[in-house]
Amino acid sequence: MIQRFMHNYLLRHQNRTNQVLHLIGVPLTFGGLIGFGLAGEWIFAGIAFVTGYLLQFLGHFVEQNDAGELILVKKLLGKPYTEFGPDTQNRMNFDQSSKKSSCND
Repeated sequence: MIQRFMHNYLLRHQNRTNQVLHLIGVPLTFGGLIGFGLAGEWIFAGIAFVTGYLLQFLGHFVEQNDAGELILVKKLLGKPYTEFGPDTQNRMNFDQSSKKSSCND
């Protein structure tokens, strides 16, 4: 299960800008929430949480795919979603066609 999660996570975070925004956004989201929350600074905890998530959503906008939470909501509502951005889809299609051609050799 963890291996599958990591595989999908890596496929959905291939763009360098998205990676950097997640590198900043994920610790800000959870570290800020916990750190400021434990200090009783709830306004700062909320700001850190929202800012961290906004950075992650911005990263997915750059990568042209939906964030995991958005995919879950769209699936539950029966709406279309974009799991992989066009660059990742192109790489995946290239990898599959390379495997097919090497099998035919």
